[in-house]
Parts: sequence; C-alpha cells; structure tokens
Amino acid sequence: MPESEERHVTPEQVLEVLQTCYDPCCKERSVSVVELGLIQGVQVAENGHDVRVELLLTSGWCPFSTHLLQMIDQHVSEIEGVGEVDTEIVWNTVWTPERMTASAKEKLTLPMAQLLPLRQRRLEREAQASQNSI
Repeated sequence: MPESEERHVTPEQVLEVLQTCYDPCCKERSVSVVELGLIQGVQVAENGHDVRVELLLTSGWCPFSTHLLQMIDQHVSEIEGVGEVDTEIVWNTVWTPERMTASAKEKLTLPMAQLLPLRQRRLEREAQASQNSI
C-alpha cells in the first residue's frame, strides 16, 4: 500500500475503542474508563500508528491498575493500523468524581427507593445496639 494511502489512526478512534473498556469495579453497570473520566489523554504519534494513552486512577491504591493497563493495551492494539501502544498511569492530575460523565453518574447511583430501607435498617440496628449498651 503506498505511503499516502496508509491507514492512520486518530485519537477519536482510540476513544471509541476505550468506550468498550470497562473498569472492573463498574463492569456490571457497563461504565467505561472513558465515562469514568479515567482517560487523561490520547496521542497518536506523527507516524499515525503509535498510540499513547494517559490513564488516571481513582486511587493510588487501585488493585486493578495492572488489569486496566493490559486491557487498554489489548483493545487499542486491535485497531487497524495501530503500531505500538503505550498506556501510562499519570499522576499530574488527580481523579475526582466530577470527571465522570452524566451517564456514568446515573449508572452508578442507586435510586433513593433502594437506599431508604437500607438507611432505616441501619438506624434501627444502631438504636437497638444503643439500648443494649445501657
């Protein structure tokens, strides 16, 4: 294939694929690393093939960091035209819940109808424990 017709990868293609990478803590709710705001940046090298993904963690103690790195590398590597993939955890920006999309917040929020009975049971247990300690 001539150089001018060679397929170049775009950051948008990479982000689209990253929408299918689910954080292990949120997989059952189908919340991607993009929706969680874990992607700090995507750069495609001048050669149009090598990709760098900058990943934030929700916590420095995230037990799934290795899994996330491997998953992102694997998914991005499957894009046609991708060369080397470098996924790196960056620490110069702190992840906060404000980085989440509205969709992610909605998927991760329990309806108040589910929370109120749990709260009521907890209050009853605390009141009972308080009575028993007197």
